[in-house]
Amino acid sequence: MPLTVKRITLWRADVQNEPGVLSRILEPLAAAGADLQVVMGYRFPTTPERSAVELYPVSGRRTTAAAGQAGLAASDIPCLLVEGDNRAGWGAEMARALADAGINIAFLMAQVIGRRFAVAIGFEDDAAAAEAMKMIRKSGAPARARRPPPGRGGGKRRRR
Repeated sequence: MPLTVKRITLWRADVQNEPGVLSRILEPLAAAGADLQVVMGYRFPTTPERSAVELYPVSGRRTTAAAGQAGLAASDIPCLLVEGDNRAGWGAEMARALADAGINIAFLMAQVIGRRFAVAIGFEDDAAAAEAMKMIRKSGAPARARRPPPGRGGGKRRRR
């Protein structure tokens, strides 16, 4: 399956870090029929009593109302969701392409399930996200078949 790169809006709640917070946020969304693709929850290292929950997608009236009821609001951090077939080293290639283009990453969350990967990446501003989209698509394009250098195999051997 080809690489897909799309802009997404994460919905976020900054909350007290305590047992049950995640369930209180997710239950109204589940009741509204939300089919979430991304859910991140984390404690702030410098303020351990506070945490954040971020998720995607929130769309439609029922789900949007449930998100508001749960204390979520659309985040203003530009974000891309990148999905595709996993291959060893692709994450390093993507990171190098962004670094070489001078693009700073605000956050990154990645996972591989089976043979597929998904990455949510946040950026400082819309211009950085737009440029990153181009760089990621370019870095994720299938590598062209390369011929091995002469004498390195792949060709017919001559008998003497």
